[in-house]
Amino acid sequence: MDAMRTTDADAMNEIRMTVTDSAAAKAAALLREKDEQAAIRVFVKSGGCSGYMYGMAVDDRRLEGDREFEHKGVRLVVDKMSWPLLAGSEVDYVENMMGGGFSVHNPNASSSCGCGSSFRTDGSDAPDSEGSVGCSS
Repeated sequence: MDAMRTTDADAMNEIRMTVTDSAAAKAAALLREKDEQAAIRVFVKSGGCSGYMYGMAVDDRRLEGDREFEHKGVRLVVDKMSWPLLAGSEVDYVENMMGGGFSVHNPNASSSCGCGSSFRTDGSDAPDSEGSVGCSS
């Protein structure tokens, strides 16, 4: 099965994942040196102080059930297990005195830890190490 593809033009009414201008600029710089199929894979896995942890990686693979979005020229991919927890999220890139990094603004999170790298949702169990980056293909 091919990945579900969504672009800015045909996704106006669909819940999707977006990026801020700063995240788009940083992601474009990371992807520029990679294969043209490369995308930013955003995923969740169990762990962290709040139940789930965010993860991101550059990935040129597409797995069955992946959702693929393009926003501000950046291709994002989310695996089928992570999508229900990430639907409608926005990826941001922030630089501060401690360095820089990507973060996720997640409308599905009912709480998050102080560092912002883990979160909890109401009514859902943490997956058992789900998130496609750790999967072999």
